[in-house]
Amino acid sequence: MLAAEAGAARNTLLAYRADLAAAAETVPDLGSASGEDLGRLAEAWAALAPSTVSRRAAALRRFYGFLHEEGVRSDDPSASLPRPQLVRPLPRILEPAEVDAMFHAAEDRAASGQPNALRNLALLELLYGSGLRATELVSLPRIALRPGQPFLILKGKGSKERLVPISERAHAAVAAWLPHVPGKTGFLFPGGKAHLSRVRLFQLVRAMAADAGIAPERVSPHVLRHAFATHLLAGGADLRALQALLGHADIATTQIYTHVDSGRLVELVNRAHPLATDRRPA
Repeated sequence: MLAAEAGAARNTLLAYRADLAAAAETVPDLGSASGEDLGRLAEAWAALAPSTVSRRAAALRRFYGFLHEEGVRSDDPSASLPRPQLVRPLPRILEPAEVDAMFHAAEDRAASGQPNALRNLALLELLYGSGLRATELVSLPRIALRPGQPFLILKGKGSKERLVPISERAHAAVAAWLPHVPGKTGFLFPGGKAHLSRVRLFQLVRAMAADAGIAPERVSPHVLRHAFATHLLAGGADLRALQALLGHADIATTQIYTHVDSGRLVELVNRAHPLATDRRPA
């Protein structure tokens, strides 16, 4: 169902399988488990992080919902699953000056014309300039970016399509890299037998951070995506537009960036709200 109807990616399917297998270590017969059986999971998972418990419980709720909808079970025992309280952490981001430093370092290396340096600059331009997810970036087809087309249509998380803006800088960086892409591959960023892996992308991004004098542990592909979102919001981007650009199904996910940039939002209210300029005498 997850693959055929929900269009879940392979990594999502593997994660669901792993979570169900973990639950089966405590409750071997998951399909016929009772609410009392599932209640034992709270104690078994007591040492796990709340986020891990929440993810596993969500997988089980989806599982029992499916069994109930298909008529395999007449009941849904998932109400007995643990529901830990989660405090969502604010995303880690980089300051604009730090991103500039990464670009300066990457551009200096690309000036040598070395293929790997040209590839790295193209990766950086697309990560920060378009806010792509790591998997979306490494799996881009070779012909994804077309000359003169300021956007590409991307199939992202959950196989949902969205428009992604592509800057002139990104176009130029990709154009410089393309002549070095082996002719036999169908990917823009090949690696091994297919495309560049997410692990390798992670390593390359950290190496670029180190080149710029930034602590590598502070930087990852997702941190650059967060920086894309936060800096756009700081520049006045509309939250709904940002949701579309990031490919978030729920705007609540996008709203986390309003907390990151709360100082700018307070300044906006003080400057733009009608009462901000209403100076009636006391």
